[in-house]
Amino acid sequence: MPSERQIDVGGVKIGAGAPVAVQSMTKTETADYDATLRQIRAIADAGGDIVRCAIPRDKDVDALKRLVIESPIPVIADIHFNHTLALKAIDAGSHCVRINPGNIGGHEKTGEVTERARAAGTPLRIGVNSGSLPKHLHELERENPVEALVSAAVEYVELMERLDFEDFKVSIKSTSVPNTIASNRLLSERIPYPLHLGITEAGTKWTGSLKSAVGLGALLADGIGDTVRISLSTFHAEEEVKVAWEILKALKLRERGPVLIACPTCGRLQFDMDTVVAEVETRLEAYDEPIEVAVLGCAVNGIGEASHADFGITGAKNEGLIFAGGEPLRKVPQERLVEELFTEIDRSLKLGRVERDEGEVAEGAEWLAKIEEENAGEMTPERMAAMEAAAASEQAMAEGDALPMAPAKPKLDEEASPTAGRRFTRA
Repeated sequence: MPSERQIDVGGVKIGAGAPVAVQSMTKTETADYDATLRQIRAIADAGGDIVRCAIPRDKDVDALKRLVIESPIPVIADIHFNHTLALKAIDAGSHCVRINPGNIGGHEKTGEVTERARAAGTPLRIGVNSGSLPKHLHELERENPVEALVSAAVEYVELMERLDFEDFKVSIKSTSVPNTIASNRLLSERIPYPLHLGITEAGTKWTGSLKSAVGLGALLADGIGDTVRISLSTFHAEEEVKVAWEILKALKLRERGPVLIACPTCGRLQFDMDTVVAEVETRLEAYDEPIEVAVLGCAVNGIGEASHADFGITGAKNEGLIFAGGEPLRKVPQERLVEELFTEIDRSLKLGRVERDEGEVAEGAEWLAKIEEENAGEMTPERMAAMEAAAASEQAMAEGDALPMAPAKPKLDEEASPTAGRRFTRA
């Protein structure tokens, strides 16, 4: 479940049921002010809530002083080894400072950082990494890496509490997906503070995205995690933000922009769906509205598999169908499918409703019925369900029993939901 405590990072609430915040980290040399600010703006434009910048030298602190003023989103200073840089980052106005318990330099230096942070009202992040655990935990790490990660975090949390400092969040990251899942589940039971999630050094855009989706998705679905960062080997930090948003959207934790539904294709495919999907996906990037758009390659399974979509297209030889809310709107030539789809989306968004021409609707429904008749032998999920229902009704009537009724759709119990209290709308 969501953490009990909440912190404020430059106006972004983290923890205690606040929407899961999306973070990324700049790939530039922070001292290169212009390049860093350009990347921060790209991160913000992609939907980043917070950005982190590496601060390994004094000249990075000099740039940080300007960045925290000009950045469109809060800036976190990422500090390793040198606690004096943490002090300088706080003085520079950083909205949050990340320190690593494994290399910050001991309890006394941590005390200096917390004292300065308390005076400035600056929250901290305790960032534990599997590759830089304190020396006294190395043996435990070899025996039980999950317990070692959790122990490192809990020990530092206890130190923070002894220092009477509670304005912080915690992260424990590993390159191992199972270890990251297990350690964060265990840590969430032991501390009340907000958790930042990530798979460290996850890999390329392809492999890193998959690892992150599995690891972070499992935790977020359990209600664990208050902020996320996708670590990808790419110079384009905004790509990390895009992946994070897709994970949150898939779990219905947050909404931002359209959701694209596309069938995987099969031997029934009768038009060039690959290029159609690519074009639709590209054009949807210009929309902010959280609409669902479906692209289906087969009119046989067609609307039924995406009846919940706000808008969609399904194709066959030479022609296709535009539909909305599970109902046909009109048939169009195949080469006009994408253009007509976006014409319909734009018109409906402008009007706030879908307009239907009864003649075109009837023509579209007739076309769909014709396609279904031509493929009457296909055992689609919808046809199988209808056949099973008919057989059950026939048997009930023959035996004099009451006709089977469709079970009522269960209402979502927010209290029982693993994401209870975490749902976010654009309202």
